[in-house]
Amino acid sequence: MDEQKQEKIWVDADACPVVIKDMLFRAAVRTHTPVTLVSNQYISTPASPYVQMLQVMPGFDVADNEIVKRMSAGDLVITSDIPLAAEVIDKQGMALSPRGELYSKNNIRGRLNMRDFMDTMRASGIHTGGPPPLSQRDRQAFANHLDKILNKFGKQRVNHISE
Repeated sequence: MDEQKQEKIWVDADACPVVIKDMLFRAAVRTHTPVTLVSNQYISTPASPYVQMLQVMPGFDVADNEIVKRMSAGDLVITSDIPLAAEVIDKQGMALSPRGELYSKNNIRGRLNMRDFMDTMRASGIHTGGPPPLSQRDRQAFANHLDKILNKFGKQRVNHISE
């Protein structure tokens, strides 16, 4: 019998809102799904065998590169970083923003184009402002997508065990 594949959740944790991390911690314990926060700085995590913190060296894209290196096909990555989400999708992973947007092959190229456009606008001196605060609707969208993905993870584990 093949060794059972355990899907994991990777969190681009430096910019991930605390409320989203807390949801992930609760989900990890409830579903026994490993969650790893990857960050340039230390982040406190609850004492749980399902939650761990991986601190990487400071630097541009160091945490992103570590996530891409360690993740496997089928894993979930929580990030608002569009280039990281694109790399995750290219590796057959899933990418979910803290605002509840599930990135896919169908929408990631458009997101990359918009990101590049906004970078060009900012570089030319136009103030584009940051994203609005995380709303209750964003939190609910995130929770709904997370639940669907975790249910899928659980079904895959059950199906694999019964094969």
